[in-house]
Amino acid sequence: MTSPPAIAPARAVAVCASVTASALLLTGCGIVLDLTGGRETPVVEEPTEEEVDPRPEPTDLAFPYTREGQIFQDNGQDSTLRFAITGLERTDEYTVLYYENTYVDHFQGIVTNLSMPNTLIDPVSGRAFWEITDEEGYYYGSVAPTPDGYPVEVGATNRYRRYFPRLPDQIRQITFVGSGLGAMTGIPVVDVEEEQPDPENPNGPDLVVTGPAYGDIVEFENRRPDPGAEEWIGEQESFVDSDVASTTREGDTETVALKADVMFDFDSVELTDEAEEVVRSAARSVERNIDPADSEITVIGHTDGRGSDSYNEELSEERAETVRDVLEEELGSGYDFVVEGRGSEELIAEEGGSDDEEARARNRRVEFSYVVDRSDEGATSGRDEGLLGSSERHVFPPAGFVEDDTAEVVASATDGDVRLDVHPLRRDGAYVISTVSLTNTGDEPVLPDMGGGDAVIPGAPTEFSQGALGGFQLLEPDTDLVRYVTVLNFGGQSYTGFADEVHEMQPDNTYQLVAVFPAPPRDVETLTLRAGPFGEIEDVPFTE
Repeated sequence: MTSPPAIAPARAVAVCASVTASALLLTGCGIVLDLTGGRETPVVEEPTEEEVDPRPEPTDLAFPYTREGQIFQDNGQDSTLRFAITGLERTDEYTVLYYENTYVDHFQGIVTNLSMPNTLIDPVSGRAFWEITDEEGYYYGSVAPTPDGYPVEVGATNRYRRYFPRLPDQIRQITFVGSGLGAMTGIPVVDVEEEQPDPENPNGPDLVVTGPAYGDIVEFENRRPDPGAEEWIGEQESFVDSDVASTTREGDTETVALKADVMFDFDSVELTDEAEEVVRSAARSVERNIDPADSEITVIGHTDGRGSDSYNEELSEERAETVRDVLEEELGSGYDFVVEGRGSEELIAEEGGSDDEEARARNRRVEFSYVVDRSDEGATSGRDEGLLGSSERHVFPPAGFVEDDTAEVVASATDGDVRLDVHPLRRDGAYVISTVSLTNTGDEPVLPDMGGGDAVIPGAPTEFSQGALGGFQLLEPDTDLVRYVTVLNFGGQSYTGFADEVHEMQPDNTYQLVAVFPAPPRDVETLTLRAGPFGEIEDVPFTE
């Protein structure tokens, strides 16, 4: 897989641009959030054993899966969208998504949805899949009849088709984002020998001038992927922090950072007694998580930016060797170690700012990394007291589909004219989805400041604090573990927090947004939501 071309996002916007007048043109680009009702959600029995089957057979194949809610538009005419996934089919070549858009409210002018790209996410492995593009970055599937987009009218239903990379056979359910309405969980993948036929009489091009009528079904010509099509497969990366260590999981690599100020006395290379126990717990985590086919463990020492390069390099290497010795003693034979001292070459927090002390402390660390076992075997939903807390990966079955994540409000807070309503948390595979609603209670449009100084923990890695809700964290009340918003990484060129952006909010409008975090163990029943300018919201429960 190569990195997506820099032109791809621009092309996506061009294809998604929309126009209205007598004819309304709008894109199908977006993210989705819950807002309708009617479907009965299948109940998944909570397993009694620590080991769980993370990929059960889907219990509900009742397409369409529908949501309705208000979405951000670039001209401020925010509209109510009814979005329905009518099919998700896996062929021998690719995965095909079929969906429908119906706009409930009237809007005029050139309009573009302000939402994430359409993305399929495997909540068990964390892999993410973007739409297939050609060499110029244009999407395959339903063809826009003009460079501005698609003809749209209030009350008319537009039918779309999009192509994604072929999902691995073991994936049976996905989570979809891309309509502007949040995260749609529990969408089943249906295996077919061939995709559905192209529309017989696509009427979209004929309606560019006159515009669709209320109640019309609007279809478009279909363009299948060419042999040279580009496939985009990314990873959901996670960061879990504690007072003594943090763990970053990037694709198939896990990196544990032991905080040197906790592990070593000043200017010392000897572990404290308490620190040695931490390293032994970390060794048990390595033993649990490492890929049995790749036994290499890289241990690297780091310092902050103060001091000479030669001193920092020597100190960092000696501390790395100390940690290596304990890991090797605890793990026994069968592992290959690589030890390096990099001094202050690789700072992970920016020094010299208002949080200089915290940043320097985070930079003083000993890291060890290894390739993780990506199979589903041995996945656990419970806590293992013998492991390093930040390195535990808790995997549950994919969440079932729900049409309304916002039916229950468990807490509210205000910041100026903006009210935050917090809804129950939902476990989805190895992740947890936090859904919130923002309402503009004032008389004027407002763009809330979601990225203020209180939104990010001082010294924290900036890449895990991106996006409007990227500064949110989940804190376990009975431990010191802090779970950051996960990051979607597509080849390095697109690296964004898996959290919704907040745009200008219109008066009296309510918007639903999500942020996604690594999942805590089953015995955690409530978490504290650190909600940026809204402060800390305690005792946020998980949905039944």
